[in-house]
Amino acid sequence: MGVVTAVSRNEEYTFTKPARESITLLAGLGVEGDVHQGVTVKHRSRVAKDPTAPNLRQVHLVHAELLDELRDKGYEVEPGSIGENVTTRGIDLLGLPTGTVLRLGPEAVVEVTGLRNPCAQIDAFSKGMLKEVLFRGPGGELVRLAGIMSVVLAGGVVRPGDEVRVELPAHPHQALLPV
Repeated sequence: MGVVTAVSRNEEYTFTKPARESITLLAGLGVEGDVHQGVTVKHRSRVAKDPTAPNLRQVHLVHAELLDELRDKGYEVEPGSIGENVTTRGIDLLGLPTGTVLRLGPEAVVEVTGLRNPCAQIDAFSKGMLKEVLFRGPGGELVRLAGIMSVVLAGGVVRPGDEVRVELPAHPHQALLPV
């Protein structure tokens, strides 16, 4: 079990999202009042490719431990700095399989769809940070650390301090891929 340490949303297309006292998740849509809310893709790069594609990136989650590591390396980051909606602590988000269900607080439920594919906007936010969250592993594979994406199965209010409960899907598990 983990905990929500912060929640963020933004009505405008900007890289960062201001921290809030709470956010409301809407089933099948995402975060109420967030620019990425919707049934179809809302991220500009995805809209340019196919505006009718399903929005598999309704809620972006990042583990607070990543923010700790980035701060230790000299980057100025706070919850919401890299565009996430929900910051968690105590869960290996990147190790979860596709289809994992996360219960956020007493009502909200999201299903993990994949990895966030970090882009050059991270370097525009803080020069050099992209190499910290996107790099080649020992076998030459791309390693992505910038969080996971999910869709909302059940709506509800999410607040800092809420428990995060993990429900793994049936075996065989599928590793997360970028969405």
